[in-house]
This record gives sequence, structure tokens and C-alpha cells, in this order.
Amino acid sequence: MHSPASAAPPRLDRKAVGAVVLGNALEFYDFTIYAFFAKSIGATFFPSDSPTDSLLASLALFGIGYVMRPVGGVLIGAFADRAGRKPAMLITIALMAVGMLMLAACPGTAVLGVWAQVIVIAGRLIQGLALGGEVGPSTAFLIEAAPARHRGFVASWQIASQGCAALFAGLFATVLTLVLGDAAMADWGWRLMFGLGLLVVPVGLVIRSHLPETAGEGHDPAAADSTGAVLGRLVRQHGRMLGLTFLVIAASTVSNAVGTNMPVYAGATLGLSEMAANAVPIALGLASVIFPLLGGWLADRFGRKPVMIWPRALILLLAVPTFLWMLGSPSALSVYAVTFLLSALSSINAAAIIVAIPEALPRAVRSAGLSIVYALSVSIFGGSTNYVVNWLIAATGDRMAPAYYLAAFSLVGTIAALLLPETRGRDIHVDTATRR
Repeated sequence: MHSPASAAPPRLDRKAVGAVVLGNALEFYDFTIYAFFAKSIGATFFPSDSPTDSLLASLALFGIGYVMRPVGGVLIGAFADRAGRKPAMLITIALMAVGMLMLAACPGTAVLGVWAQVIVIAGRLIQGLALGGEVGPSTAFLIEAAPARHRGFVASWQIASQGCAALFAGLFATVLTLVLGDAAMADWGWRLMFGLGLLVVPVGLVIRSHLPETAGEGHDPAAADSTGAVLGRLVRQHGRMLGLTFLVIAASTVSNAVGTNMPVYAGATLGLSEMAANAVPIALGLASVIFPLLGGWLADRFGRKPVMIWPRALILLLAVPTFLWMLGSPSALSVYAVTFLLSALSSINAAAIIVAIPEALPRAVRSAGLSIVYALSVSIFGGSTNYVVNWLIAATGDRMAPAYYLAAFSLVGTIAALLLPETRGRDIHVDTATRR
């Protein structure tokens, strides 16, 4: 009889993949909707005589969720290594739903007073906890359930789902605004957008509840004693791996943030019209849907390291010339082209990262390892990059600041990827120590 650790992986169908990547998709759907309606949310929960103060309070509320991501990465990531991927994924999607519902259904400050602010802050903290713990268990499940020769492509749907969610969010927001009008959307229509996201949660819960478990049983009882045991094993045996993967993910996170900042850069720095600037996310979204899947396919065909290294190295080489072109020829065409190119390369790179990191870690710490480094990187750099690059432009007067920032992180990410092991073809169903 085969032991659970060496048993064949369960069959993974399209419905299961959809249910697993749903959590990641909800994160980016929420991110996009909140960005669209930050002004309306601020006016509802943080009314002020100054529209700017209200908007800043709304953005601060959005940032609060980042505080809890590392906590979620530690607690839920380690829980998935101890108790299994399926229960962890059920917890995260349920917590996401609670957080979104608290924001969507909470009456405004005009009705509840300061309690409205307390409720929505609590909701964002809950959601941040869930999002911090989502990526580790769900990605670990995908690579453990996928056929070995297709693990890169299957895991790449984690990245592609983000682009799909952002595009759908933009489409829904545009259609709903045309139907209801600007005034109704600002007053209450934005709540419908969060409600649309909540509609898919029951489907995700039902399908996730019927998924097989991939973590195995009894593969390492000593490592499964407690969260502290999981974290201790991670630090003792895989500290170098965690450090390198943190740097690789940091470079990817900065790339994504520079891309999401392009509408601001196009309007405030290049002086393009509001209509031209607002269309930039279309280029970003299209690249984020198509190219992760290409990256996953390339990672399966040529290995994880080449697909982590070469796209990142190309971003390093192209960051400064492409921004110089935009500054020399400021137009919608140049902004869309640069946004699409850099986003495409970053998406290819991210697809290899999302499969290589969990493959490099033993199953007993796989979920916690990915959850922690991902949550820390996104919390630190995802929440700060847009502020930093715009502050640098204002402080130095150099409109090339985003390019230099992107190039610096790409250099670090390229070097870190060179030092990581190649994991294509590795037997991930046996808890052996990480090979170098």
C-alpha cells in the first residue's frame, strides 16, 4: 500500500481550478472597485468639509487591510500546512465575504455615526487577514493536484484570474454607471458593485467544500504540532529560500504597482487628458489576462528559472528607455504601449514565480512559506510603491523616478532569481529538504 505522501495526486478539473483561483480573483475585483469608488466610500464613511481629506481617509481605510496580510499569511498559511489546504481555503473565502459584506451593507456615518467607521475598519482588517492567507493554501493545492508536466500552466491561472477580475470590475462599473448615472453610483450604486462580487462566494464555498485534500496525512507529525513548529522549521531549514523569494516577489510587486500607477503618471506627469489616462487599465488588464498563461506554459516547457530571469532582466533593460520615450513623445499610444509591454513581461515572470516558490518548499511548510513571503512583500511594496514614486517625482523634479525605481528592483529580482533552484520535474509529493 502506498503512503499518503506518495499517493497519486487527485484529478483536477476546470471547475476545481475556477473555485481555487476565485479567492485571488475576488481580491483584485475588490481592489479595482475600491479604487474606482474611493471618493464615494470616503464621502459615505468619512465625511468632511474637505473632499481631499475624505478621499485620503478612504485610501487610509483601504491601506489598513495591508496591515493584517502578514498576520493572515502566518496564521492561515501555517494552518493549511497543519490541517490541510481545503479547510484553509474555506476559511479565507468565508472571511473575504464577511469583509466585503461589512463594507457593502454598513450604513454611512450619517446614520450610525462613528460606529460606521468602526464597522468598516473591522471589515477591512478581516478581509486583509483572509487575503494574506489565501495565496499559500490555494497555490499549494493547485500544484499538488495538477499533473506534473502542467503545474506551471495550472498555477498561472492564479495570476491570470487577477487580470480577469480587474477587467470584469471595470466593465461592470462602466455599465452600471451608464444605467444608474454618476449621482446614483456615488450615492449607493457602488454598494451594488461589491454585492456582485459577493454573489460568486456561495458558488466558491460549495465547490471548495467538495475538493479533495492534497496536503496528505501523517507526512510529518513533528512539523504539524503547532503553528510555531511550522514557522520554526521554515526559518531553520529554509531561511535562505525565504529571503530570495521575498526579493523576487518584491520586484514583481513593484512592477505591478508601477503599472497601476500609470493612469496617474499619464495624467499628472505627462499631461494627457482624463479620458486617455482612464483607459490605461485596459492595456494593463489585457496583458494581465493573456501573458500569465503564456508564462505558465513557458515554465512547463523550458523550466521555472529562465522564465523568472529573462522577463525580469528585460524589464531592467527596458524600464529607462521606455519611460524616456513616453516623456519625449507623450501620447496615449506611447503610454498604452509601454504599459502593455511592461505588464506583459511582468505577467510572464509572475507565472513562473507562483509555481517555483511552492515547488521549492517541502509540503509540510509549503503553504506557510508562500503565504508569508507573498503577504510581506505585497504589504510593504504593494502599499507603498505608488506613494514613493510620486513622492520622488515631487521631491526631485525628475519625471524618470518610476523608471529608476522599477529598474533597481528588477536588478535585485533578477539576481535573486539566479540564486534560486530549478524546480521543474521535482517530486513535490515527498517531504524532502529543499535542494539547492
